[in-house]
Amino acid sequence: MDLSPIIISLKTSIIAIIFTFFSGTIIAYLIFRLQKRKLKILFNSLFTLPLVLPPTVLGFFLLDIFGVQQPVGKFLLDFFSVKVVFSWPATVIAAIAVSFPLMYRSAIAAFEQIDPDLIAVSQTLGFSETKIFVRIALPLALNGLLAGGVLAFARGLGEFGATTMLAGNISGKTRTLPLAIYSAVASGDWSLATNYVYIIVIVCLFVLLLAELFNRKARGDYL
Repeated sequence: MDLSPIIISLKTSIIAIIFTFFSGTIIAYLIFRLQKRKLKILFNSLFTLPLVLPPTVLGFFLLDIFGVQQPVGKFLLDFFSVKVVFSWPATVIAAIAVSFPLMYRSAIAAFEQIDPDLIAVSQTLGFSETKIFVRIALPLALNGLLAGGVLAFARGLGEFGATTMLAGNISGKTRTLPLAIYSAVASGDWSLATNYVYIIVIVCLFVLLLAELFNRKARGDYL
């Protein structure tokens, strides 16, 4: 069995979740602290949009950004000699794009569970926004954030559509586990496809159990 799809998937998902976890947490907190309700609704909708878009539509937008004839893609190619399309970094970008909304929504929900009186008291004590975030919000929301993080990791691991469009299905380079399953089925190698399926199911089941554990801790519901 070719192990490269497993290695590529794990590398992609780990790099993607590092970026997604921190950016999703910080952006969610900034939106959570917004005072203007209409702006909050708008940003919530925008940051959640990739979650409901078909993966092919998301892949189209990514191609429209990172294609070599597009401004961003052309800039990266001309000045840094970096071609994103059909490269391994493209798998990371696709995983970030699909997993970020899940992390963002989980982070928003975690912050909204914080008692607003605690934040109000910390403000009266002269805490800065940074200190409120680090000393109050982050510790209280941590279990919810971790639950969102592991779910976002699983979403990135299972990404297929946007990855296919932006990164392609190149063996040993951009072929992740979902793409390897598709390729094995397409070539009639049912045994190989089954092995890959077992692997991704086991990993995702473990991740879901971990997410459930963090969710229970966030609710104070211990086993």
